[in-house]
Order: sequence, then C-alpha cells, then structure tokens
Amino acid sequence: MSFDGYRDFGFLDANASHMHRHFMPEVMALAGSVGPGTRVLDVGCGNGYTCGEFLRLGCTVVGLDLSEQGITHARAAYPAGRFELLAADDSVLANLAEAPFDLVVSTEVVEHLYDPRSYAKGCYHALRPGGRFVCTTPYHGYLKNLLISLGGKWDAHANPLWDGGHIKLWSRHTLSQLLEVSGFADLRFRGAGRFPYLWMTMVMSGEKPE
Repeated sequence: MSFDGYRDFGFLDANASHMHRHFMPEVMALAGSVGPGTRVLDVGCGNGYTCGEFLRLGCTVVGLDLSEQGITHARAAYPAGRFELLAADDSVLANLAEAPFDLVVSTEVVEHLYDPRSYAKGCYHALRPGGRFVCTTPYHGYLKNLLISLGGKWDAHANPLWDGGHIKLWSRHTLSQLLEVSGFADLRFRGAGRFPYLWMTMVMSGEKPE
C-alpha cells in the first residue's frame, strides 16, 4: 500500500458509506471485547467513520490513509483520534513512532491494491503478539460469480473504467491464503449483506500468534 499510482477517492464528508451498515456489526463481532485501553489502528481509514465507531467505545485510535481529503475530514470530525497520510507496510510502527496495536481493522481496502501482500504484512507487523486483524472486502464466490455472469452484469459489477476502482476480486479461499502467508492464525469468516453465498461483502479476522 503506497502512494505510487494512487488516485484520491475524493471523500466529500465524514459520513458512513453505504456499506458500513452491512459490515460494521460483523467487524465489531470479530473484533471481540474492545473499549478504554484498547489500541486500534485503521488501515485505509478513508474519512475516519470506522475510527469514530471505535473512539465512541473509548478506544485509542490511529487511522492511516493515502487520501488527503479523507484524512482532512477525519481530523475535523474525530479530533480525539490520530490520522496520518501514510501507507501500511512493515515499517508502519517506526513511521508512526507507535507501540504495537491490540487491533488492526481495514474495511473495503484490499480490493483496490496492486500489492496486497505488502499491505497484509504491514497489518501483521502493526499488531502485538495475540493481537487481532479484521478486514472486509466485497465477497466473490462461485454462486455469486455465476449469477453475475448469467445476468451479463460484469461490466457494471467490475467496471474497468472506474479509475481507482476494484482491481482484485477476492473469495473466502484467496483472502484466507493472503492472511495465512502473512502469518495470521485462527482465521474467522462472516458474510455481510444480502443472502448467504450472495453476500455483498465478507469480513475475516486473524490473530498474530503469541
């Protein structure tokens, strides 16, 4: 996750996206017990809305993104958090001058990345031993992909003319592989939005072994 070739998303405000109502309950469920004293890093925090949900619970929160507009909105809306224009890689803690985090979250980010392995390793390095990573990405599986194909909807679903859009489509299997090769263990999965196996997005967590 770096600035190379990055195109700013263009956030207009610090409000929830249309996807937050689908994935946030599952993110919170997989995050486990969080509250005052829990240190949270949001990788690809966008406009800071997800950070705001953790700040509301009393967590100490740091958000990273490459979007200048997003970071500007996040700083204005959530002054209790720390927001930095920074990429996530294996030097993220040194770049932040922060201790390892209890929880790293990353919502609807990995599908936009050319180098997801570097991103996943950065999230891993940002955690303390025993810490947890929770990420979301649009779900793709056999049945959903088949129905998209039968309906002739791929041009709309994965429009190549969307600059800065989705460049990788993830299944439960491929996302699990990414997390496993990055060192995460005890992977857990939840679908979110719509019907089983036609989920809009998926939420997966993994732990950094102690």
